[in-house]
Amino acid sequence: MIPLDIRDDPGLERLGAAIHDRWGHVDLWLHTAVHTAPLQPAEHIDAIELDKTIAINIRAFQRLIRVVDPLLRLSGHPMALIAADDRAGAKFHGTYAAAKAAQSALTRAWAAETGNRITIAEVIPPPMPTALRARFHPGEDRAKLCPIDQAAVRLMVRLKQGGIASGDRVAI
Repeated sequence: MIPLDIRDDPGLERLGAAIHDRWGHVDLWLHTAVHTAPLQPAEHIDAIELDKTIAINIRAFQRLIRVVDPLLRLSGHPMALIAADDRAGAKFHGTYAAAKAAQSALTRAWAAETGNRITIAEVIPPPMPTALRARFHPGEDRAKLCPIDQAAVRLMVRLKQGGIASGDRVAI
């Protein structure tokens, strides 16, 4: 574990160098980092929250691609899985949905650009009892959501079956 603000470009470069020095490559990158503003109508989106969401969910994500891509290329079976969400157009989700749509566009472009040298896919996790979900759905019965460890097992089973190809959008 390395505490790091993913908006810190020099910190990301140091992280990449440290990973290379210690392990020499990355086999699997599972990207789940996200920031979201409070839910609000599009015309009321707070500029500070919008800027922070763009900085973390779009700019930092692209900077992470820049750092992780060469490490993945050193692996025998490189894979990048990016958590996706299809909330685009959902009421009050404008900031979050716009950022996730931009992440998806970057992910698809990166996959197309690398061909089959790196398996790059989007995974859509089931509704889970996370802090982010609690912000979106206060008062929701969390017992009805998929436990996080169960979602992880589903993903591992899917990976072992070899059923994820570059460019895929896969529900787990």
